Amino acid sequence: MTAARASLSAGTARRVRPVLVGLAVLVVLGALLQLAVGAAPLDLAHAVGCLVSPDPTCEPSERYILTALRLPRTLGAMVVGAGLAVSGCAMQGLFRNPLADPSLVGVSSGAALGAGLAIVLGRALPVLPGGLTQPVFAFFGGLVATWIVHALARVRGQTSVVGLLLAGIAVSALASAAIGLLGYLADDRQLRDLSLWLLGGLGGITHSVGLILVPLVGLSGVLLWRRARELDALLLGEAEAFHLGVDVERLRRRVITEVALAVGVCVAFTGIIGFVGLVVPHLLRGLVGPRHRVLIPAAALGGAALLLFADAAARTMLAPAELPVGILTSLLGAPVFLALLARVRASEFA
Repeated sequence: MTAARASLSAGTARRVRPVLVGLAVLVVLGALLQLAVGAAPLDLAHAVGCLVSPDPTCEPSERYILTALRLPRTLGAMVVGAGLAVSGCAMQGLFRNPLADPSLVGVSSGAALGAGLAIVLGRALPVLPGGLTQPVFAFFGGLVATWIVHALARVRGQTSVVGLLLAGIAVSALASAAIGLLGYLADDRQLRDLSLWLLGGLGGITHSVGLILVPLVGLSGVLLWRRARELDALLLGEAEAFHLGVDVERLRRRVITEVALAVGVCVAFTGIIGFVGLVVPHLLRGLVGPRHRVLIPAAALGGAALLLFADAAARTMLAPAELPVGILTSLLGAPVFLALLARVRASEFA
């Protein structure tokens, strides 16, 4: 039995390692592409030389573009993409459903409402130090929305898939209506900021934002990765996980809180960037298997790579104008979601 298990583990490692290496390579290529492309395109070798060495041929304007604009944006794309993908992976494991996604079960909409409150009603709200007002409101908005959806989806101690989707739609609609009301109450500047922010984009990420974004999303990702064994047990069913020593209710509370932290902080600074948390874990599950100890790091790499390439495309498709990356991810992710929904529906009626 031990020999068979060791052989299975070795076979899994041989299958997974190339996938992880390939995803890491994609992240590196996407980061280099982010540094080179934009309204002012730069030669890649020249851009890297300006960053890593005191290149005398590097103009001050080029150095400013790279260090003040593109480098923080590149890091932000990696962190936000990884955070959204890991959050989607954890949600799918928690609900044992490939349709679970922060944007589909109300987390993103709740976080958007919280951040919208901070934008429009900022003068009447307590100001937190270090620019934390908007992330804190987004976090609590996502947390409250997720708990409401989860409570509505529970039927006789079980999470209903239909109830999950319907509750997510209802909470998202309510949050959207509240955001619309905030837009009605906002002045011209606040309305413009709110409208552009809701489309989703990485243009607002700066060095100071990165100091908030990186540690909070990183903390959430590490905590979710530590739940890997419990999430694996939960895939067998709640009763089976309980008999294996998993406190299901405590696990559910912790995962929901950690997902709300990651998504809330990401949404606070980038707006709603949909479908990253749905598409990436679903595609990678078929490549690396369902074990969360491997799937969560793979999702982090895949989400980072996807958002890096998507943002590079969004910055160049309509140059010198910039297409909000949230629009592009929705255009790419919506067909995948429809195909996944059709597959789930076919399996339920088979």
